[in-house]
Amino acid sequence: MTKPMTLNVRISGALSDFVATSVGEHGTYENVSEYVRDLIRRDKERLEAEQFARLKGELVRAFEAPEEGFVALDASRVIACNRRG
Repeated sequence: MTKPMTLNVRISGALSDFVATSVGEHGTYENVSEYVRDLIRRDKERLEAEQFARLKGELVRAFEAPEEGFVALDASRVIACNRRG
């Protein structure tokens, strides 16, 4: 497990006002750190969902392709193709 990271972020103006409404007694979050952690988690989930959607799309296209478009490969050929990049 990686060690904790400390971040220092300076915001002002409309961004600062927006964060202030989301934190504290009347906000959704108890403190700014909690808010930032939630934003990072959501961004990570969004990225993972995008990657999954791309993979799913590739699999759908592969399964929809006519069977005569497939080429049989043995393990050594697959390894060789991956080594070339």
